[in-house]
Amino acid sequence: MYEFIQKFHSGWAYIALLLLVIAVVNAFIGMFSKKEFTAKDRKIAVFGLIGTHTQLLIGLILYFVSPLGFASLGQMSDKALRLTSLEHPLINIIAIALITIGWTKHKKLTTSDFKFKTFSIFYGLGLLLILSRIPWSMWF
Repeated sequence: MYEFIQKFHSGWAYIALLLLVIAVVNAFIGMFSKKEFTAKDRKIAVFGLIGTHTQLLIGLILYFVSPLGFASLGQMSDKALRLTSLEHPLINIIAIALITIGWTKHKKLTTSDFKFKTFSIFYGLGLLLILSRIPWSMWF
């Protein structure tokens, strides 16, 4: 079961990252081109939100069944174990919280400019944090 969840987590990461990159690029394009925020823009953002939240749920399950997750939390001297047991989950939870805050804040805004700016900032920061803590050596 562990191997299936780990492969699913790694595979879904491509989808989640793609959806998040599309949402961030769309937000920057909308912000710089001063276009009107439409239902299409909202759907792009919600798919980025759903993709990252799904990845979080899969990751939390993996964290508790993996020998590299919760079971190795106290081994901070090993850089690889520290990444998988502490840094990767913590930073990604913070990133997904930022993405969720961006989604929540946009609903209260009335102008397209502020909506695109909110998505650009919160989704963009979330994307940068996620990219900074991917265990690249284990992914490929």
